[in-house]
Amino acid sequence: MRAMPTRSNFHALTKPLILFCVFCLPLLPVMAEKADRKKPLNVEADNLDHDELKQVSIFTGKVLATKGTIVMRGDRIEVKQDPDGYQYGLIKPLPGQRGFFRQKREGVDEWIEGEGESIDYDGKADRLVLLGRAEFRRYRGTVLSDQMTGQRIVYENLTDQFTVDGVVGGAKPAQGQGRIRAVLTPKPDDEASK
Repeated sequence: MRAMPTRSNFHALTKPLILFCVFCLPLLPVMAEKADRKKPLNVEADNLDHDELKQVSIFTGKVLATKGTIVMRGDRIEVKQDPDGYQYGLIKPLPGQRGFFRQKREGVDEWIEGEGESIDYDGKADRLVLLGRAEFRRYRGTVLSDQMTGQRIVYENLTDQFTVDGVVGGAKPAQGQGRIRAVLTPKPDDEASK
């Protein structure tokens, strides 16, 4: 007959598991909403040019596209789909304007959004590249938390890392440009202790 674990044995066995959960689970990456990948792409535009063989759709004219929590706006949005079903988007605004991208992050009450003269979204790598007068913002709930500006911003959602460049391709910046600006807000005390 097998002996039942005592209360002290039970605590000794569960303590390492609890410590693992407390210290390691917050380190797991937060990704974009997983459900977004399986949602349909809904688009409003003036025109559509679709190539079924190449799996490319080009929407033009005041384009508004949504896919789950993703919102994209621009004058032209090109969407490609690979054989595995991953989608890639290129957002182009009218000259002098900026395109827009917004998405909720998985498992947390956070949103990311960005603007740029060109926006490249890679659904498989979960990467957002903003080019030209680029601006990236992260919201915790409805409160603006982090904000960056530069000429090129790359946001890697899987690793929650980003790079901001003030100059792209060795180009000489205009007067007063060529520098990045960032405001990084610490997590509130109740979130930091989790």
